[in-house]
Amino acid sequence: MLSILGQPLKFCDSLNRRTFLQVGGLALGGASLPQILKAQQEQGLSDHDKGIIMIFLPGGPPHQDMWDIKQDAPSEIRGEFTSIQTRVPGMEICEHFPRLASCADKFSIIRSIVGCSGSHAAFQCLTGHHSQQQPAGGWPALGSVLARQFGPRDVAIPPFVGLSPKMGHAPWADNGQPGFLGRGYAPFTPAGDGKENLVLNGITLDRLQDRQRMLAALDRFRSEVDNSGGMHGLDEFNAQAFGILTSSRLATALDLEREPKEVRDRYGYGEDKMQDDGGPRLLTNFLLARRLIEAGVRCVSLSFSRWDWHSRNFEQGRRDFPMLDQALSALIEDLAQRQLLDNVSVIVWGEFGRSPKINANAGRDHWPQVSSALVAGGGMRHGQVIGATNRLGEFAKERPVHVQEVFATLYKTLGIDVSGTTFPDLQGRPQYLVEHNRYRPMPELI
Repeated sequence: MLSILGQPLKFCDSLNRRTFLQVGGLALGGASLPQILKAQQEQGLSDHDKGIIMIFLPGGPPHQDMWDIKQDAPSEIRGEFTSIQTRVPGMEICEHFPRLASCADKFSIIRSIVGCSGSHAAFQCLTGHHSQQQPAGGWPALGSVLARQFGPRDVAIPPFVGLSPKMGHAPWADNGQPGFLGRGYAPFTPAGDGKENLVLNGITLDRLQDRQRMLAALDRFRSEVDNSGGMHGLDEFNAQAFGILTSSRLATALDLEREPKEVRDRYGYGEDKMQDDGGPRLLTNFLLARRLIEAGVRCVSLSFSRWDWHSRNFEQGRRDFPMLDQALSALIEDLAQRQLLDNVSVIVWGEFGRSPKINANAGRDHWPQVSSALVAGGGMRHGQVIGATNRLGEFAKERPVHVQEVFATLYKTLGIDVSGTTFPDLQGRPQYLVEHNRYRPMPELI
């Protein structure tokens, strides 16, 4: 891991310098960076320019309190929130999402997702598969598939980056695993743990008070490694690894101070505090995801807050909904303004929905029978609601959409045909990315 020692100093956007400067702390899921680069080169890379941002809401967000308000249901089902009209006639969402309502023409809501495993984990939202009965080596995350299929756009920028931090409930903190594709396609996780700690010649944060000094230190580090013969004997992949770990391009993408303050204010800052066994409410990660995609990353996965609301459902909704509304609407509008939205898909969802009936603790319990998702960008047809649940929000009444249909659609927007693309598992057996004979891209979106 490449790190710079010293006391944490706060940036004005609420990130501390220690977090930012752990550029080289890119945990590779157990793989070495040279392994990743070599594996990608062996596959023959393309200059494919599509991307995706996968936003996971760990714990299972309440579908009937967000995108599928049931105002005509009994009080024990209906809850405390009302719906508001969006920019799209006939599309209504929760009153606590006014900013998203104003840009509803840029996204679609799927209200009838089925096929959830019921497992309290990010796995299915990252792969499209249940974690049980996996092929040899395990199912790969979508980001790993993109890394395998298309490789990096630039050797200084990793193709797959995961921003989800460690959590008390570890399955929620999963950024995506490479599965049978091999460790060379694991995600990079900035500020993650590494097996080695490479200090920049004892340079501390006290000597790096601004960005210019930091970048100069990285340049000196590269130069001194070369002059000392430290790179002699390394193959080209190790050389590329050093290039990534010390590249100013990656450091620049991670440096939110380079954004105008009005942009950072528009996204918001959130709270760098773990929510029980879940994650923090870091709104800055939404902006960081856009910066990484713009720099050339193909897939960014991130998580936001903790949504396992068995109690105080509406109290927690009043706190988390406006924060998600601010950051997600800023991301969608920012991508559109930068003319990136047609090439970048965004999906927001959790591992399942919540129970229709409000329990004695004013909460909702696990409900894998049906859930919802918001999808944006990717050149898809937006400004629509797909599917419907019954009056009580118990099950899909119209157009049930399987999780694997969502993945088939996302792969299609990214340039991968799930009906003809296979990868060998660790036993050499060809594996389709979804059950190709059952699930196809959603015609409503493609």
